[in-house]
Amino acid sequence: MATNKLAFIEEDVAALKDQGLYINIRTIQSPQQAWTVVDGKKVLNLCSNNYLGLANHPRLKEAAKRAIEQYGVGPAAVRSIAGTMDIHLELEERLARFKGAEGVISFQSGFYANLAVIPALVERGDGIFSDELNHASIIDGCRLSRAEIVRFPHCDPAGLEKVLAERRKEFRRAIVITDGVFSMDGDIAPLDKEYEIAERYDCLFMVDDAHGEGVLGRGGRGIVDHYGLHGRVDVEVGTLSKAFGVVGGCVAGKKLITDYLRQRARPFLFSSAATPADVAACIAAVDLLEESTELVDRLWENTRFFKAEMRRLGFDIGASVTPITPVMLGEAPLAKEFSRQLFEEGVFAMSLGFPTVPRGKARIRVMISAMLERSDLEYGLQAFERVGKRLGVIA
Repeated sequence: MATNKLAFIEEDVAALKDQGLYINIRTIQSPQQAWTVVDGKKVLNLCSNNYLGLANHPRLKEAAKRAIEQYGVGPAAVRSIAGTMDIHLELEERLARFKGAEGVISFQSGFYANLAVIPALVERGDGIFSDELNHASIIDGCRLSRAEIVRFPHCDPAGLEKVLAERRKEFRRAIVITDGVFSMDGDIAPLDKEYEIAERYDCLFMVDDAHGEGVLGRGGRGIVDHYGLHGRVDVEVGTLSKAFGVVGGCVAGKKLITDYLRQRARPFLFSSAATPADVAACIAAVDLLEESTELVDRLWENTRFFKAEMRRLGFDIGASVTPITPVMLGEAPLAKEFSRQLFEEGVFAMSLGFPTVPRGKARIRVMISAMLERSDLEYGLQAFERVGKRLGVIA
C-alpha cells in the first residue's frame, strides 16, 4: 500500500502556519539602498544588514567590474589547488593590517568561516564552552567538530567561570566561543572579562564578530579593537557580507592558527574560492574604511537618534547597545501583523519569531544604516507610531 512519504513536511508546514511561524519571503527588485523596491513596491529599507550603505557603493561596483575584466567571473578551483589568486592574498593582507592581526584567512561566507575554524581546532574528546545565545553557524560548527558542547549563561562571566571550574578538567583541549554582537538583541559580549577567564583555565578563546565588523572599534575595526585585545584573542571570525556590503568571511588572529587553517579548514580545501569581483569589492570597502570614519560616525548618529525616539514613543527595544534595534512584541502572530502593516505604510521591516528567537520573544528587528537620512528615519518612526497605536502596542 502506497504511503505519502512527504506527509511529515505537509504536517510541519501546516503547523508553522497555524502558529504564525511560517516565513513569507519577500523579493528585492533593486539595489540595497535606503528606498528599495520590494515585491514591486518602493519602501523604506529598515531590515538590511547593509550597515554602512556599501552594498551599492559606486567604488565597490567599479572595483568589481575591473576585477572581472582582469580575472574573469570565477576562480574555477578550491583555494588549495588552483583557486588562490593574488587578489585573495591582497584582501587577506589588507584585512590583517586593518584589524591589527598577525594573520587572516578568507572564506566564502561568515557561516563557512565558523564551519571551518571550529572543527579544525577541537574534536571528539575536547570541550567547547559556548554562550547559550550564539549564532546558528557557531552551533553547527560545534556539532561538526564532535567535541562536547557546554553552554554557559548569556554574557555572564561568572556563569562561564562556574562551568569551567566544574567541567574544564574533563577535556584534553577546550575553547570558549562567543558572539561579539548578538544579532537578535544587539547586546555586546563582555569580551575582556571572558578572555581573562578563558586564559585562567587554559582555553582557546574565539569571538564571532559578524555584526561588529565595520560597526565597533576605531573606524569599524571590530570588537577586538573595541576592547583593546589585539594579539590576545586567538580567533576572531568576521563577515564581509554585512557592513562591508559584499559577501565572504574571514578568520583573523594568530598567524600560527590562520596558517594551520589553510591545511585543515574543510571549506578552504573543498569549496571553490570567492569570486574575483567579490574579493575586489571587499578590498574597496577596506579602502573606504581606512580613508575615513564618516560612514561609521553617521551609522552611530542615526542609531542614537532612532533609539531615543522609539523609547520616547513607548516601544520596548530591549537592551541593545548597537545599531541592531529589536522592537519587542511577544507573540509571533502580532509581530507578523505589525510587519505587514508597516509594509502597507511603506516600511520594510521583517518580523522574527521562533526558532530564530525564543518563543514569546517575537519582534521586529530594525537594522539602522549610514545610508539613511534623518528624513528617512523620521518617516519610519511615524509609521511605527501609527501601526503601534493601531495594534495597541503603544498608547
